[in-house]
Amino acid sequence: MVMATRKETADFILDQLGLPDRFSVKAMFGEFALYADGKPVAFICDDQLFVKIMPESAALEGRCERAPAYPGSKDHYLVPEDVIAGDRTLAGLLLRIGEDLPLPKAKRSKKRG
Repeated sequence: MVMATRKETADFILDQLGLPDRFSVKAMFGEFALYADGKPVAFICDDQLFVKIMPESAALEGRCERAPAYPGSKDHYLVPEDVIAGDRTLAGLLLRIGEDLPLPKAKRSKKRG
C-alpha cells in the first residue's frame, strides 16, 4: 500500500542538506517536490528521496538504484538514507542539477469572460 510522505521526512532531508536559503519543499498530492534555488530537482515520495537522472547526478550511479518516483514517472535515483545523512556532496549535486534546469513557467491566470 502506498502511503503519503510524512512532513518529518521532508524536514529531515532539508536538515541534512543544510542551506535553508537554497532548498525548499512543496507539498503535492501527499508527497513533496524538492527545490534547489526554486527549481524542482527531486521528489520525496513514500518517505524516500528520488533525484532526477541527469549528467549532473551521475555521481549517484552505482550508489543508488533506479526506480520511478510515482506510478508512471520516469526512473529517478532512489537515494538511500545513509547517502542522505552521510554524503556531504549531495547538496552540491542537487544545486548543480538546478543550475541546468529552466525556472518553472509562471502560471497564467485564467481570464473570465
